[in-house]
Amino acid sequence: MGQHKTDEETHKVFNQPSPLEGYNAFTSDRILQHYVNAFGGGWGDEALTRYGHLVGNELQTAGFDANRYPPTFHSHDRFGYRIDLVEYHPAYHQLMAAAIGARHHCLPWVDERAGAHVVRAGIEYLHTQADPGSGCPLTMTFASVPVISQQADIAKEWLPKITTNDYDPRNIPFYEKPGLTIGMAMTEKQGGSDVSANTTYAYPLETTGPGKPYGLVGHKWFCSAPMCDAFLVLANADKGLTCFLLPRWRPDGSKNAMIIQRLKNKMGNVSNASSEVEYRGAFAWMVGEEGHGVSTILKMVALTRFDCMVGSSAIMRHAAAQAIHHTGGREAFGRNLHEQPLMQNVLADLALESEAALAISMRLAHSLDQHDDYERALFRIGTALGKYWICKRTPQQTYEAMECIGGVAVVEDNVLARLYRESPINAIWEGSGNIQCLDVSRVIRKHPTVIDAFINELEMAAGQIAQYDSELSRLKDELMSDLEDDRSLRRLVEMMALLWQASTLIQYTEPFISDAFVSSRLDAFYRHMYGTLPSHTDFKRIMTRAAPKLDNPSR
Repeated sequence: MGQHKTDEETHKVFNQPSPLEGYNAFTSDRILQHYVNAFGGGWGDEALTRYGHLVGNELQTAGFDANRYPPTFHSHDRFGYRIDLVEYHPAYHQLMAAAIGARHHCLPWVDERAGAHVVRAGIEYLHTQADPGSGCPLTMTFASVPVISQQADIAKEWLPKITTNDYDPRNIPFYEKPGLTIGMAMTEKQGGSDVSANTTYAYPLETTGPGKPYGLVGHKWFCSAPMCDAFLVLANADKGLTCFLLPRWRPDGSKNAMIIQRLKNKMGNVSNASSEVEYRGAFAWMVGEEGHGVSTILKMVALTRFDCMVGSSAIMRHAAAQAIHHTGGREAFGRNLHEQPLMQNVLADLALESEAALAISMRLAHSLDQHDDYERALFRIGTALGKYWICKRTPQQTYEAMECIGGVAVVEDNVLARLYRESPINAIWEGSGNIQCLDVSRVIRKHPTVIDAFINELEMAAGQIAQYDSELSRLKDELMSDLEDDRSLRRLVEMMALLWQASTLIQYTEPFISDAFVSSRLDAFYRHMYGTLPSHTDFKRIMTRAAPKLDNPSR
């Protein structure tokens, strides 16, 4: 009788790739480096390299911990006093402190160099790969600055602390803290995206007008990051919907009457607390003109929608990088997966989608760095197009990346499971797909200079690829036709988004990328299923461009 092997001897792990960890998320990403430099942010490479190291190392661990141990809500303390306190795992505070230290929340507001918005978008892109949830208060704080700046007396007191590098999570009044974070609350149960249906109302505590104190009574169905130091909210004053800044603590040091009802039990975005709140005479200052609340707060919404584009592009990148890295270290049917033709098609397709998303996101970051009417017009329509298209493509991208990796990807220890749950969030927040399409329609009808700027941007890429030129001509015909039927808006917006991505790739990247994108995305037979690139595509070159470039390939 032969001697039988023990269980330990039979369990030898092989043909399992090493995890993508212990790396620099910036220096390993050739594509991000390319677009940062292409749009004038090359001077930020040193800061991005530092943050890229954090993201690929300790912040990667912190991201897992902040989602494994979600926020907890405490309505009262042990003595029965109402405290409305949300407690976070230390990893969440680690993520917030690192991002604020890197000026994720304020770089363009404190650095006047051209390209500051591009560098800041790069920081957001990296941070999202560590943890998208903590990006919510960072984005809101960043986007609050143009709104608060409209009210000079409030801005003088608040902006220096909003734009500092200090992160202070203590539950104390705003005037005692060196650094402040800002949230936003607009949505109500009965209205959703239709803020005109809001019922929250405001009444003056003294005299009326901008900068004056009011009491707010009502509720908000979604209030993310409820431990922020203040919130921009909409409420009805005598002249209609008006914007207010509502601090968590009143100026006299007492707790404000902002009552947290509960935290949402969400499928994704777990590290970030999202709450339902009531205002029971909550103290707030009017910001901007009474009755102009929507136009006042839209300056914030435009930037948070832009950040949805960048954040979703980052999720796409992280998913594609994980898939390309994993398949590079695994064999199936006698060959490395990178040598399997069908897998090459899928991986190259994921890489193209990711790059196209980043390209138009960085193009809009460049628009933010400019100060002319053309760039403002492009940003106006670009945020709606990009928010619609990129955010909708992200769930498909993350799922396909999971399928490349296989069963390991659905295990919670793998980041893909978290990315998949996170992937629909940005498409819903800050106005879902239909809202973005209606916004595009509104711009086309009411602001012809905006659509003129957009067409001009597309025409800059004309004359290089015949297929692109043909589709551009078709789009122009569509835009000149009757757009009264909103049922066709999604088809039109998709066409505009794809042509814009193609235009940006033609102008700013290498021909083998733009050619592959045009020959697939603008082809009448393209069915939006990954892995359907034409057979003449340079699959390996696209995969190599997108593969994480590791200093230590054995890791």
